[in-house]
Amino acid sequence: MNIKFYKYQGTGNDFIMIDDRISLFPSGNNSKLIEQLCHRRFGIGADGLILLQKHESADFHMKYYNSDGRESSMCGNGGRCIAQFAKDLNIVGDKAVFYAVDGYHEAEYQDGFVSLLMKDVDSMEKRSTDEFVLNTGSPHYVIFTHTDIDSLDIVSMAKKIRYNDEFAIDGINVNFVNIVSETELKVRTYERGVEDETYSCGTGVTACVLAYSQRNSISGRPITVQTLGGTLSLKYTPNEYSFKQIYLQGPALRVFEGKFEL
Repeated sequence: MNIKFYKYQGTGNDFIMIDDRISLFPSGNNSKLIEQLCHRRFGIGADGLILLQKHESADFHMKYYNSDGRESSMCGNGGRCIAQFAKDLNIVGDKAVFYAVDGYHEAEYQDGFVSLLMKDVDSMEKRSTDEFVLNTGSPHYVIFTHTDIDSLDIVSMAKKIRYNDEFAIDGINVNFVNIVSETELKVRTYERGVEDETYSCGTGVTACVLAYSQRNSISGRPITVQTLGGTLSLKYTPNEYSFKQIYLQGPALRVFEGKFEL
């Protein structure tokens, strides 16, 4: 049996997209298949695989797998890409509501960009002046540094946190941040499940902006973020240690399509 797939990317964070509304994709024991499909030398190559499935009370259901083949927590860029995928399939118009592992999300399409409503963030742990831990749909460790992050070996540095006794079992994403200006950050992210640096991470960018807002007492002004794969922006409403109306905006583009055989 042949399965059609589509390759999408959002600021370099790339995904295999499958229209699974008639449930053709194997639903169980599929981790090795997904890992193979995501392999960059022996497969299609991607940071993750996303199934677009039917949902009773939303336009569609987003089911997300990391490139290690395991079903994972929310992916912000993946959410923006599947929203664009749904629009390209004519499932939705200029707005969409979909269900993901962390609940319902709204997406809106504006001038070639996809704006995604993220989950509210109710708490944040301040580890030091420059280190924060929070969950933006996925768990993130955020580190602010004055050293140019382009010069850092972030993979080896991140692994010391991701695999320490506290986080080794469940894993955590690790972000390194430079403050470029009052309204601009530069971010590099190591992602669990991929176990490497990715070109961009939507929930990571969200975590970095919210931590920056808390660290520097920024009053909810929009922030742009440079990643290796491009620029994202975030709008949000702060309330002491909680954040609501969090919108992640950026490009989401189809790269190519094809078929693979099961």
